[in-house]
Amino acid sequence: MSSKIKLMSHLVAGFPSDEIAFTAARALVQGGADILEVQLPFSDPSADGPSIQNACTKVLQRNYKTRDGLNFIKKLHETFPQTKIYLMSYASLVYTPGIEAFCKEAKKAGVDGMIIPDLPFDYDEGLTRYCNQNMMINIPVAAPSMSKERLSSLAHAGFPYIYAALRTGITGSDTKIDEATLKFLESVKEGGSKIYGGFGISKGEQSKALSSYVDAVVAGSVFVRIIEKYQNDKEALFDKLREKAEEISGKNKV
Repeated sequence: MSSKIKLMSHLVAGFPSDEIAFTAARALVQGGADILEVQLPFSDPSADGPSIQNACTKVLQRNYKTRDGLNFIKKLHETFPQTKIYLMSYASLVYTPGIEAFCKEAKKAGVDGMIIPDLPFDYDEGLTRYCNQNMMINIPVAAPSMSKERLSSLAHAGFPYIYAALRTGITGSDTKIDEATLKFLESVKEGGSKIYGGFGISKGEQSKALSSYVDAVVAGSVFVRIIEKYQNDKEALFDKLREKAEEISGKNKV
């Protein structure tokens, strides 16, 4: 048996309904997801491609609130206690109620870590401190567009994990894993942080190419597209998501 690749799978809370999103989570966990990255729907998700933007818009049209997203996360945590849950959102949703208060509520819901792409690691409004106070981790985002100096500062800032966006732009389209990608990953982890690598991961060969450079491979839009396509057939949705998660994680491969 080849070794399984650790997988972080991305879900939009409440898309297209809490019930279907929960079915999707169950399929992803069964397919080998070690971490669920749950996104709170946001009106202007600047780092996300069309699939995730569309999912956010549809959920928000139902008047879905932050509290609904946290309740969804709480149910996931209670159902899959062995699966890590990271909350992904944008600064506005976290900053509005107060970052300290938000972190307390996130922890109560069962969140293990926070990924807030538009809060810079060195100007995070206290996010890292409040995460630490609540036994969570803040996972900053590194991008290839960063200057060499800034990337080095992030790599040596002492974060246990860093999310490495494998290319600039938005999520959704395929990412080529080339020499430049691997060089970027080496730079991100030169300070000793473990790396989560994602942005445009949709195939098993991509995750295999990344596996020796990252602690976990991150996949998102590929799963959101499957949910969109099969949302009216829960059985097919479950099977397709599980199969894709198995492909990317290498679960059950001989």
